[in-house]
Amino acid sequence: MKISFALVFASAVLLSVSCAAPEKADLILTNGKVVTVDKDFSIAQAVAVKGDRILAVGTNETIEKYAGPETERVDLAGKMVLPGLIDSHVHAVASAMFEFDHEVPTMETIQDVLDYVKARAKALGPGKWILVSQVFITRLKEQRYPTRQELDRAAPNNPVVFRTGPDASLNSLALKLSGIDKNFRVTDGKPCRVERDPKTGEPTGILRQCGRFIKYESTARKPTEADRLERVKMLFADYNSVGITSIGDGDTEDDELELFRKLRDSGELTVRIFAYGHVNAQAPIEEIEKRIKSFAASPLHQYDNMLWLRGAKVYLDGGMLTGSAYMKEPWGVSKIYSITDPNYRGMLYIQPDKLYQIMKIALENGLQLTAHSVGDGAVEVFVNTAERVNEAGVSTKEGRPCLTHANFQTLEAIKKMARLGVVANMQPNWLQLDGATLMKQFGEERTKYFQPYRTLFDEGVIVGGGSDHMQKIGSFRSINQYNPFLGMWTTLVRRPRWMDKPFHPEQCITREEAIRLYTINNAYLLFQEKEKGSIEPGKLADLIVVDRDLLTCPVDDIPQTQVLRTYLGGKLIYEKPST
Repeated sequence: MKISFALVFASAVLLSVSCAAPEKADLILTNGKVVTVDKDFSIAQAVAVKGDRILAVGTNETIEKYAGPETERVDLAGKMVLPGLIDSHVHAVASAMFEFDHEVPTMETIQDVLDYVKARAKALGPGKWILVSQVFITRLKEQRYPTRQELDRAAPNNPVVFRTGPDASLNSLALKLSGIDKNFRVTDGKPCRVERDPKTGEPTGILRQCGRFIKYESTARKPTEADRLERVKMLFADYNSVGITSIGDGDTEDDELELFRKLRDSGELTVRIFAYGHVNAQAPIEEIEKRIKSFAASPLHQYDNMLWLRGAKVYLDGGMLTGSAYMKEPWGVSKIYSITDPNYRGMLYIQPDKLYQIMKIALENGLQLTAHSVGDGAVEVFVNTAERVNEAGVSTKEGRPCLTHANFQTLEAIKKMARLGVVANMQPNWLQLDGATLMKQFGEERTKYFQPYRTLFDEGVIVGGGSDHMQKIGSFRSINQYNPFLGMWTTLVRRPRWMDKPFHPEQCITREEAIRLYTINNAYLLFQEKEKGSIEPGKLADLIVVDRDLLTCPVDDIPQTQVLRTYLGGKLIYEKPST
């Protein structure tokens, strides 16, 4: 019988490959509980890393063969290893720079706000503008805006702006200097609502989406580029300390993108950034198209696992923390939110036809469109628009249009999201911080699908966890808190502060699912599920070691989880100081 030379040669090649010594690892972590977050959520003992990639995952014995004389070995002593955590929604530069001028105290009451205003008036002197930013009324014990009169008494000789999200409360001097009085009218056709006394027609001081009319003049000292770079590096180091190795930067301005690029090019970037470029949806559609196409033409749109300009961000409605989210039903007259119109449903900033054009342009140019969409009315508009785009032949399953926030939803919208491939980045800590106020405002029935994680998982919608970090460095002191373990815990117990029972406990998820929110699900949201989000051979070696077993420890211990080590691409970028 003749044996072909080709067959013999092929057999020899296979034999040589099978007998070849395995590639030697640069780093081996052994004797741990490695939570891979793969499809089966399998648990391993050890992991080997070569360069910036995971070489192998398995038992101590199987990984040992990858050890060489130059391999760094780490004995985990039973500790848990997770994929590097991902925060799907932050505002990194603004957060880092917030306290550059002066430290801002925590404000939990109206009196705290007024005391801060008085202190700033004394420090700045008469006539200088005072800004109180992102102190949400849902988180003040009185659960309301400070009134115009209260701000007047605190700083009678200074214009004061209490800004919270897209809405604000102004004192009399700030209104006067801005030209907002009984006769003021919006003439530019863009969203803006001035709340007025129903008897006199005078402005109450509450403005919704009217920031362009406020004649605010900053008194803060100006940072240099070096200052900005240093502050952002400080923030990213703190992200690393709580296990965050990747972020979605939720509304990136051009100068912020340039700052990220400089950090990347100098090798000082310690988080991987997926950037959503800022788009002004109030501009003419021709300008919007030009803006989106400039993102697509940017060198930063080419895939780079450290910095990728892959998204476009617009604002579809207002906020639930401020009283302007666009709802399917009226908000109702409310002392909390200073709403006097019983038919008021919130504010929709983009009409459906224009949103359709924007989404279609973005997806056709390889950009994921994400829209700040808080109310169930806004979510419905976004999802229906995605359906229309999909029917026009632009695949939403491939484009993954993303709802940012999506706090209030409906079962109908959720089912449609699953069918269309619409994804969502959501902020669990809002439930913990604001749930009591929202329950008081809307009641049980209207909050049935508030942050409905259980339903989303059951229906097959890919949802990720984020913080919407806006201000301050520090994972628990920040606005909003960016500690991912606090976020995981919130989805497990749904126990808001100031409430004596869980908030729709039927929407709780499992520990495995909570971990997926901040790992593989977020990787999918950011089009990188094949690159990161789980511990599997070939993926980026973004790993963290934590001090407790998140799958078995008492549930209320989860927020206190400490990160012992953080690796980015196999490099140790954080190690908890020994005590």
